[in-house]
Order: sequence, then C-alpha cells, then structure tokens
Amino acid sequence: MRASAELVPMGTITAQLGQRIEVGDGPKGARLLVDVTSVEVESDRLRASLAATDAADWLTVGSDGTVGCVDVRLTLKTDDGAYIYVEYGGRADMANGLIVTAPTFQTGDDRYAWLNRIQAVGAGSLGEDGVLTYSLYEVVLSRS
Repeated sequence: MRASAELVPMGTITAQLGQRIEVGDGPKGARLLVDVTSVEVESDRLRASLAATDAADWLTVGSDGTVGCVDVRLTLKTDDGAYIYVEYGGRADMANGLIVTAPTFQTGDDRYAWLNRIQAVGAGSLGEDGVLTYSLYEVVLSRS
C-alpha cells in the first residue's frame, strides 16, 4: 500500500512585515531578520491574532539571491483566549515574492488539540506594502 496526500483548505493567514535587519553573509547564506508586526488567522475552526512581540522570520538567502529559506516562529492568541505556538520553514522565490511553508502548531488547550496532530502547508505571496498573505491547507493522509 502507498500513502497519498490531499490538501484541505484551512483558511488564511495575513501578516504585516516590519523592520528588516541585514545581518550579512555567514556560513548558511545572507541572513535577514524580518520583524512580523501583526498576524491574523481566519478560518472556520480558528480565529487568532498575534499574542506577543515574538514573531519574526530568520530568513537566509542563497548566494545567487533567488531562493530564501524561511524560518518563522510566533505565538497566536485565539479569539476565545487560547495560546498557540506556530513555527514553520519553507522556501521563498525572492524575485516573485512567492513562498511555500510547512507550519506546525503546539497548544495545551483542549479546544485546539487537533492542531497538535496536523501538518499544514501554506502558499503565500508578499505584496509591495509588506503584507504577506497565505492560503493555509491541512495535509490529510490516506492509504491508496
């Protein structure tokens, strides 16, 4: 038997990017620290916003400047008071502002325990205004 995957729409994430700090070239590439000043998550099962000032992308960019390696961490607070830690890596097409990510979630709140068990995928695009919008999908596995 083989496994197959289906992407089931979960909702959207909208993030406002803030200050960029160019750390410079290092052993992993050119490091940029990008502050995330606000986050809104909208879906049928979850509504949340940024809980603290802990959100940032520790982005590295390859030597040719075309591919970015995304490394994001943040904490959400749902509209009903639960806290959810989110982290994701992924790849960014630096020329076109397109990003694919693989978010995972951690929470101790029973109402959102389902998030602890899923793998998500985000398809994002960065606007000229510094607003990053992701379509978020749950990866649902089955045997075929």
